[in-house]
Amino acid sequence: MAVPDFKTAYRRIMDDHFPRGMEISFFGDEGRQTLVYEKATWVIDGEEKGLRYGENPGQEAALYRLVNGNLTLGGVTMLAPGRHLASDIELLQSGKHPGKINITDADNALNILRYFSATPCAVIVKHNNPCGAAKGAILAEAYHKAHMADRLAAFGGAIALNREVDRDTAELIAQTYAEVVLAPEFAPGVMEIFARWKNLRIMRIARMDRLEDFVRAPYVDFKSLIDGGIVAQTAFAPKTLTVSDLLPAQATYKSKEYATRRAPTAKELDDLLFGWLVETGITSNSVIYVKDGATVGIGTGEQDRVGVAEIARDKAYRKLADRLSWESFQTPYANLEKPEAREEIDRETARRKGGIIGSCMVSDGFFPFRDGVDVGIREGVTAIVQPGGSDRDFESIEACNEADVAMVFTGQRCFKH
Repeated sequence: MAVPDFKTAYRRIMDDHFPRGMEISFFGDEGRQTLVYEKATWVIDGEEKGLRYGENPGQEAALYRLVNGNLTLGGVTMLAPGRHLASDIELLQSGKHPGKINITDADNALNILRYFSATPCAVIVKHNNPCGAAKGAILAEAYHKAHMADRLAAFGGAIALNREVDRDTAELIAQTYAEVVLAPEFAPGVMEIFARWKNLRIMRIARMDRLEDFVRAPYVDFKSLIDGGIVAQTAFAPKTLTVSDLLPAQATYKSKEYATRRAPTAKELDDLLFGWLVETGITSNSVIYVKDGATVGIGTGEQDRVGVAEIARDKAYRKLADRLSWESFQTPYANLEKPEAREEIDRETARRKGGIIGSCMVSDGFFPFRDGVDVGIREGVTAIVQPGGSDRDFESIEACNEADVAMVFTGQRCFKH
């Protein structure tokens, strides 16, 4: 059997057989309610097609946008038609049709960005998880922080920005390869900068200036099963949207009351809230570290809580080493040839503990034992946010008090699968 021509496979557009429209009907005591969808297509190089392929070459795929119908469940009206984001992207530049992963990465980036309309923010997504997320005084600062949080993983990612892309930000983006850049608008001269990468997909999201409206907008999330069945659930909606929504870490065990002694500082509260809202867009189980409005280490999709805390820690060390190598020698850490240069980077990375010192630890689920929070505490975190609710929350509280670390609860987990 011959080895496939992967390059050709990745460029080939599937002739999908999905119909031009789709309807989903719900019926019960409230009568029949039908949602109507139309297929999305784009004309590129004179060829009108929908998605290039699904998650892999050979998988047919189609993107549908909601165009009609309303759905009310339990007295709650779901998202109305016509309020399009990723399902109705405007392609300003694209050397080839987008694939399913481009759309879902863009969608998850918007899922995170919707919480940060008040400040310039950048999220870089790869395989439906953020490589880096950051906010800044200006867009270029936010992008630089997000990119340098994990420069290696960001290569070929989807970059989402919540402000008009200016020339300074575009120049930073154009220094490396990306698959997608999406934003509400692009300043004069920016498209000429992006034209250096002919296959870079530039997506304009017309409604991004109203992205905050989607924070509390309910919608139905569908998951198809292998046997053709479907799980329908209402989309996750975080209750913790401001620092005042954070709860003090308290627990009762064998009639004894426990509480963290130190309250978070204003700076810690800002990072705790930022980290928690970024966390809502990360595949579970997950733990992340956040400092100065940017992610430091992101651990995703692990089966145990202490394990993912260690993965996030280890990634923080590796990513800081690479960042220091790039800033000092314009060379990736893996390519450093001089032993003394590598030793210098290793010493500085160890001294700074991967950049985790002074950071906040964020967990999408509760810590069943103190060993999870101990991972972050040993690296120098100063504050922790987690849902709370473990039978042994008192252990985590004791661990924080021993190290003078603040901890708050959200009272709600944010698993994402």
